[in-house]
Formats: sequence, structure tokens, C-alpha cells
Amino acid sequence: MRRGRLNRALLVGAALLTVTGLAVAASMADIRNTKHNFSALVVPSAVNRTASASTESQICAFCHTPHGATDAPKAPLWNRQLSGATYIPYSSTSIDATDLGQPGGKSKLCLSCHDGTIALGSVNVLNRVENPQIGFTGTQSDGTIPEGPHGASTGFTRRLGVDLRNDHPISFTFDAAQAARDTELYTPATVAHLANRDAKQGIKPTLPLEDNKVECISCHDPHVRSDVPGENIKFLRVNRFQQQPPVQGQFDAKNDLICLGCHNKEGWAGSAHAHPAVADEHYQSAAAQLREFPDNTQVWRAACLNCHDPHTVQGSRRLLREGTDGPVTVTNQGARYKQGGNPAIEEVCWACHSADGAVLQGQIDPSNNPAFQVPDIKTDFTTMARHMPIQSADQPAGYEVHSIGSGPGDQPRRGQDFLEDPNNLGKTDLTNRHAECTDCHNPHRVMKNRLFNSDNSTPHLAGTHAHTPAQLAEAGQTKHTNLASGVLRGIWGVEPQYGSTAFGSAGVPATFEVKRGDPGVNPNTDVSASYLTREYQICFKCHSNYAYGNDVSNTEAGNGPPLLGSFSGGTPYSTNVMKQYTNQAMEYQSPTDHMAEGTSGSPTGAYDGSSGCSVTNASTESGINLTINGTLDHDGNCTDWRNDNHRSWHPAVRETGRTPAVRKADANDWRSPFNLAVGEQTMYCTDCHGSSTAPDTVVPNGGEDGYPWGPHGSNDNFLLKGGWSDQTGVPAAGQNDLCFRCHQPDQYRPTAVPGVVQLSGFRMALGSGSGCLSFKLTNLHVAHATGVNGVVNFRCTYCHIAVPHGWKNKAFLANLNDVGLEAPLLAGEAGSADSRQVRYTGAPQGTGRYYNGPYYNGAVLKVRKFARSGEWLDVNCGSSGTPGNGIAGVSWMNNNSETCRSLP
Repeated sequence: MRRGRLNRALLVGAALLTVTGLAVAASMADIRNTKHNFSALVVPSAVNRTASASTESQICAFCHTPHGATDAPKAPLWNRQLSGATYIPYSSTSIDATDLGQPGGKSKLCLSCHDGTIALGSVNVLNRVENPQIGFTGTQSDGTIPEGPHGASTGFTRRLGVDLRNDHPISFTFDAAQAARDTELYTPATVAHLANRDAKQGIKPTLPLEDNKVECISCHDPHVRSDVPGENIKFLRVNRFQQQPPVQGQFDAKNDLICLGCHNKEGWAGSAHAHPAVADEHYQSAAAQLREFPDNTQVWRAACLNCHDPHTVQGSRRLLREGTDGPVTVTNQGARYKQGGNPAIEEVCWACHSADGAVLQGQIDPSNNPAFQVPDIKTDFTTMARHMPIQSADQPAGYEVHSIGSGPGDQPRRGQDFLEDPNNLGKTDLTNRHAECTDCHNPHRVMKNRLFNSDNSTPHLAGTHAHTPAQLAEAGQTKHTNLASGVLRGIWGVEPQYGSTAFGSAGVPATFEVKRGDPGVNPNTDVSASYLTREYQICFKCHSNYAYGNDVSNTEAGNGPPLLGSFSGGTPYSTNVMKQYTNQAMEYQSPTDHMAEGTSGSPTGAYDGSSGCSVTNASTESGINLTINGTLDHDGNCTDWRNDNHRSWHPAVRETGRTPAVRKADANDWRSPFNLAVGEQTMYCTDCHGSSTAPDTVVPNGGEDGYPWGPHGSNDNFLLKGGWSDQTGVPAAGQNDLCFRCHQPDQYRPTAVPGVVQLSGFRMALGSGSGCLSFKLTNLHVAHATGVNGVVNFRCTYCHIAVPHGWKNKAFLANLNDVGLEAPLLAGEAGSADSRQVRYTGAPQGTGRYYNGPYYNGAVLKVRKFARSGEWLDVNCGSSGTPGNGIAGVSWMNNNSETCRSLP
């Protein structure tokens, strides 16, 4: 389903009018030829009965009697006693019914057989004999309804038992108020097919209610069969399968399956699971036979029944088909089904989105099989070294905490929009942290389009975002963006609202605006829209203080971010000297007055003292002087970390405004597609996080039809698409690491030659080309690696922070003259917690690489004053003074106690 078969996609319009395949069956009243005929002598035609009477020849007497009937409201001359059992009714946090309770009405009549508490042969009257026991064959040993060949805890039994939590809710009021609370139900008063029956008024609705309540008889008529011999329509009043593509908001009893008679799901018509040109895969014969589907049933025709079963496996929630972690049984034909278990949403999705689901034809090694269009998600989650905690065994709580429709207050549509209480995400209890498919995807709304607001009646080649130039052209885009793709349509997320621009605790989001609802084809893609428009809005609802406490320091006390290693499959504790996850909404703040170059109009989070000062240093490389007109730090040194500084960020939230002209750099310092609109484009979290990729791209292995986009799993830490450590850099073992999936590695190599080296914003504007650094007027990354005194083992984290989401300094530059509250005071470390110099003779870590997670992973850089891109001087760098050695420029970099030339 990732790519359309293009020739079919071009004929979608015609396909919608001429879909063929399943015979259009009609129901007819003929109980004689159904499984409800228990007669020993009058055998139904083309029906295999499990249970039947041993000698009794009548048909109707098993349920009805003209005399001696059970005295129950609206009981149709009922010839059975009603069970006195106490039932466990259906419930969930996403249902809006207010009167769910014990079954009533005619549903009690059905349960007198189907709950397994009363023998099938136990009737009130037979041939004027009261309370006889009719002999039966094929029942349980006590004469009750048989479990069937698969077992009573499966979804393939009709012995429902008294635990009805895995069965469609019944005996609840379905009126205008209920429809208004839900908003994805038809209002009975406004449609003819939903109403109470009234013989006097001639009202015979297709789907009858009883006293405004949904009962078993709303969906089932126990007397009907299909007019196609042998077809099992489950006594349904309307189709079991979709006959023609659905039309949003228009139920058609002739062409729609029965579920759509009540449920009017936003975005369903045209979704990836309902569109004939997308959901065109066929069921394997064994899987179809197990489900009692016609052979070769297509996914779009099975529709709701792909993922839901109105009488599903015990332990499943929300009627999810096979939605448990219970033991798997395999039929002789090879179909798989569950025996009870605990809730496991992922198992529903993995039935089709896996290599081993044994459900769809051609479902073999999907990530390396372009002929099979359904992406294999399970492999990422279950075989890779790092993965989201999607299985209960991986989650801290040890069971499925995820529960849509939960949340504070009486917000409408919580279930429909899949909202979840922040406390469920870990806000007050980190053991609640989890990941489930429906945290990121709304399966009723996902579609095969590049953009979330595209017209889903016309699918694109994929539902993931446009990345390559060809894909951008298909989506009508000229540059890479962060707009949500079709597979993210209609899920919910959050947009942070800030009280300060400063990196750190002051810049923690003060509030969050929840983005929710189905956008349809609304052209508004602005971040202010009420619905989700950006991928990061999904990520932030779990990776920010929306879901955990505000403690952004790297302490392990208090209600802070979760610890690494706190769940199975995650990145181990202290990887990259990182102990806790960070607040990514705080990190990614992208203030508009920090865009482009120069001095930001608001605080960055870098230290800015109050007492003015001035100091001048001569540059040995440029021959000019650098004058610092700044402020005194805590040690009395004259520094300037305010002017020509601004916050930096990867453009996942907002573009940087730092175009090649502003940067004084070449656009081809980046790989395609990020060289198309440098400074004007945005990117996705999943450009960096997801399945491992080839060294020169962030596109998953196998391309469009290969491994899936998305942060499901990776063989690299932090779910990254490549390695990232204190050894990342070129030349080294880390030259194929994550950074160089997007940044052109030739612009960092020590083997670079003129003609290959391009302009970088990290260069000097003045001076001669001679001196100890070659390429210094072109590219100081290359210069540092190739100069006469070139840096041995050049590493990214020498100069840049280890969590490059966003930072208090420009260009993600670490500044060991100004280590602040973002890093805790290490044992024996002197200075003020809000700003201190580290890495000097006598410091706890000495003059080697500085490690203090999460941001400093082997850093060495000290900045005395920041410079505009393309205007750096060697004396911008160096020790600001005591307790460091106070040396600046090339002299600081070479042959002194703080040298950075030959570090490991």
C-alpha cells in the first residue's frame, strides 16, 4: 500500500464506478436453512450445523411457544428462561455511551443460548409438556452451546460467555444526545435506517432500535440467510462486506457493510484501508477461511473487519481482531489465531504489517519485496537493537497502559480523535510511558497521500512525506517541509507555547495547545490550525514536559524526564554520557528573532553579565585585532556571548532563515534534498530517527518500497538512522555516521583538495591563504583537519553539542567557557552552576575532552566571542581567563595545556 500500482491509480475514477468481485447477496427470511434450525429431521440446505436436536423435528419450538412463554418485556412468545447470570459489560475510555450496564431487551433472549449458562434443549413447553429437556448432539457436555473447533477464548466462537468486554456493546441508548457526544455516529432522528420499529405507523427501519437502545437485533435477524447458497452472512441485516467504495456521510444499505449504518467515521471513505486502489491486497485462503470470508477477499471489501471483530478474542479491547498477546494457534491450513491473552494493539496491525502474519497474499519479506505494497512495521519493532516500547513486556508498567479517549474534563470527541490523558503518557508516573500504533496513527483516517490535507480520493505513490526531488514534485512542493504526511492524518499532537526564548528551564513550554480532528482537504497548513499539521506535534506529546516533569537538568531526582534504559529495547543508560531523555519542545524552540544571522533580539540562554568591559586580542592568522566589548563573567573575565549569537536549531519546527547568502556558504555543503532551499526549508524528526539507512541518505533501505519511514526501530542508539557518538567525524570509524547522511562529508575530510572544498560559514573573511591552516578562507572544517598542524581524530562533538535538536549558541557550538544549568556540577567542579569554565589544568576532568551529559560528549571548544558566519577569527576561540590558561587563538589551540590537536 506504500506505492500505488500507477496504472490503477490513473483509473481510480473509473474503478470507483465499476468495482466488481464479490457477488451482491441479499438476505431472505428462511430459518429452515440456517444454523438456527435445530430440527433433527428437517435438515437445512448448504449449512453445516455443529449442534442439533437428537430426535425433535420441530424448528420454531426451540425458541417460541404459543402458550407458557416467558413473561418478559417484548419477548416474542419466548420458549426459554432468561439467564440469571451477572454479565461483565463492554467498556472503554473511548465510548461515549452513558448507560452501559447489564444486557436487557431482546439481547437477553439471544444470551439465553449464547452465554452458555442454559442448555440448548432447555425450553418452557414442548408438546404440552412443561420444562422438558430436548436431547441434543454437538453441544458441550452439559448441553450448552458448543465452543466450536477453536475454543471459547477465541474470536471464532459464538459461546460468548458472561464476560462481554470483547463483544459489541448492547443495551445502551442511541439517540441524538449519544450521537452528539460521539460525533461520528448518525443521528437516528435524521436517518430512516435507524429507528424504533412501529408496526402501526409502518416504520420498519433497516437497523431497528428497541426503546432507543442498541440490542443484538439491531444488527442481527435470527431468521435470515443469504440468497447465495452456503454463504454465511452471520444473520446480519445488512452486508457483511463492502460492495462499492464508501461515500463519506452517506450510508447505502445496498453497497455498504453494516458497520457504516451507525458509524460515520471522519476520513474513512478514501482512507488507506478503504480505497479500492490502495487496499487492493487479497486475503490468503487459509486466513479467509478462518474468518469465514469469501476466498480472495480484498482488504477494502473487508473494511472494518480487517481490524475489528464484533465478537473478538477474549482479552482484546475495542473489538480489535486478534488484539492480544495470547498464545497463537495455527490451523492445518496455516492461518493464525489467538487464544485469549491481554490487550496488545500492535498485534492487530502486525497481522498485515509484518512478514509473518500469514494474512495477505504475497506477504513474504515485505521490506525486500516491492511487489507487496503493505509496509512491514513489525520487523523494525521486534528485530532491531533499539525500538519503541510497543509490546507490554517492553513497557515499564508491564501491561498495555495506552487508552484513547482518556483525559481531564469533559472534552468531546476524545475517543474519535484518539486523545490520551497526559498522565497516561507519564506526566505523573513514568511507569505509564509507552508507545502504541495509535499514538501516532489514526487508522480510520490514514491515507496514501504525501500531505495530510490532500484529497484522499486520488492516492499518491506513497503516504509518507515527499523527500526526493521527484516526490516533492508529485506533492506539488518545491522544497522539503515538515508538514504531516497522509499516514499522520487526523491523529493528535501538541504545539508548545513559550514564556521565554532562553534555552534551559526558563524556556520550558508554559502550556501546550492540543491539535486534533480530521482536517479533510482544508488548504490551511498553518501551525495555528486546530488540527495537526506537523510531524513534530506528534513527537512533542511524548518527548516534552507535556508528558513528564520540568526538570531539564541531568539529575535523577524529582519528576523529570525518563531515564535511559527504563524500558526494554531502549538505548542503554549513560550512552553518550546521557542518563535522561531531554525536553525536546524546549530544545527545538525556534524564535523568529533568532533566525538568520547576527545578534538575537531576545535571550539565548548563554550567560550575559551585568558589568561592562573591553579587551583586545591580535589574530596571528588574520593580522587584525578582535576587540571584545562585553561583560564580566563570574570569574571577572571579559567575555561576550550575547553579540553575534543566537539560538540554533535543526529546522524540524521552523526554518532557520540562514540561507547560503546569509551563511556565506555553498548550498552543496548539504546532500540532496537539503541543498534545495537551505535556510528556507524544514525537516522531519524522522529524517534522523528510524531504520538504519545507507551512508549517503536518510531514505530507508530499499527506497520507497523498502523499510518503512518512522521511528519504530533501528540498530543504532536513540533510534537514529546512523551512528552518533564522541567518535563521529571524518576520517574515522564515524565517517559514515548520522551527520553525514545530510551533511556532505567531503566538506569535513582531511584529504580534501581545491575544487572539492566549498565555501562554509565556518571560515575566515580576512587574512592571507598562508599560515598553519590551509583552506581557512574557504572552509575551516577542512582546514582544521588538513592544516600543517591538523587536528588528529577530528570529531563533531569537539565543537558541537551531543543533542543537536536546538541550543543556546549559534551553530550548536559547545562553549566550555560558559557551561551552565544544562549540565550538572560534577564532583569537585568549581564555579557557578549557571555559568562556569571547565577543561583546564586542575579541573576534575583535566584538559582532556569534557564529558557531562546530555549535551557535552567529549567537547573541547571554548568561545570568547561569537562571530557572524564567514567572519571567524582564531581569537574568537580560547580560554576566557581564570581558572583556564587565558590563552586565545592559535596559541590556545596548539602547544599549551588546553591544546585540542591530539585528543582521543
